Amino acid sequence: MDKKVKTFILIGLFILSIAAAGLGYNYLTERYKPENRLKPNAEETPSPEATGTEEPLESIPPESTNSQEEGEESEDLSPEAPDFTVFNADGNEVRLSDYEGTPVILNFWASWCSPCKSEMPHFNKVSEEYKRDELIFLMVDLVDGKRETVESGKRYIKESGYTFTVLYDTNQDAAITYGIRSIPSTLFINKDGYVEAGVEGMIDEETLRLGIDMILP
Repeated sequence: MDKKVKTFILIGLFILSIAAAGLGYNYLTERYKPENRLKPNAEETPSPEATGTEEPLESIPPESTNSQEEGEESEDLSPEAPDFTVFNADGNEVRLSDYEGTPVILNFWASWCSPCKSEMPHFNKVSEEYKRDELIFLMVDLVDGKRETVESGKRYIKESGYTFTVLYDTNQDAAITYGIRSIPSTLFINKDGYVEAGVEGMIDEETLRLGIDMILP
């Protein structure tokens, strides 16, 4: 099967799976299936443990969700991206809704996560090709105060010379809201605030650009 055709089939399966999961944004929980990832070279996707493309999180408590009424059907299979509050490098509150009207690449990471660091150069390279009112990259550092702190995150970003927007999830609000269980995890959100696709695990530049094509006008 042609890789591009298979990719779009996987995208369709991904959107269907998160729509069927109730509110839709908890697709990265136990219900998430590896075969539904947005991945251009996914003839056979081995387990995360075998590939080393993601790191598990241990400190995020279970999220509570309100499922849709039985039999209720959604006309739009793209789930709405829920809002959350995180902090910028100066300690000021930042919300996802602050970027309403702009397509968003939302990435969850930590400086101790090797797969996260491996994909960072792709994100930085591509982010520099767009003005911030065209496409915004929000790189959310999952701070637990143990393995990851704001200081360690800032130090890594500074030493690496990255220029994308970095935010710090010190209260785990974003992680809990999206049911993040492993990192890196990336979501592609369109200008209207709907999740068009997502990836659990490390991605390459080709996959990143494919996701961007899905959310740009």
